Amino acid sequence: MSIENPVEIESSRVLAFPCTDVFQAFADPAQLALWWGPEGFTNVIHRFEFEPGGSWLITMTASNGTDFLNRSTFGEIVVPERITFTHHDPIHVFDMEMRFEVVSDGASRLTWLMRMEPNEDNTTLTKFIALANEQNFDRLERVLEARRNSVEDSA
Repeated sequence: MSIENPVEIESSRVLAFPCTDVFQAFADPAQLALWWGPEGFTNVIHRFEFEPGGSWLITMTASNGTDFLNRSTFGEIVVPERITFTHHDPIHVFDMEMRFEVVSDGASRLTWLMRMEPNEDNTTLTKFIALANEQNFDRLERVLEARRNSVEDSA
């Protein structure tokens, strides 16, 4: 999807994990289900066709029990550097670009760039989305840390 003059939200964090591990935490639906979404959400992934043009269907359940069925289509996938997808619904349509960059041995930068139609609703959502993205990164770090600890414990 090409959006003219989009509302953009960029969120980025340096993580103390290699790019391959961070990329795999998204590419593996079992791991992704553990951390995707803001704090308090749980997930059920119904379809995850991780290839260009593939579908991603996920039900995200808020802490109050409200379900949100999300539908996205993957665009470009470059292992372990970049993932793009278009989020179709609910609520807001956006394009997402996820970049995975090596910072140093064992550390990487994850950057999300979301592009949405320039309308009042999307402009209003930007603060909520920026906060939700930070919560996503927090949850991702916890999943990666738990995975690292379980590997170290089994060694």
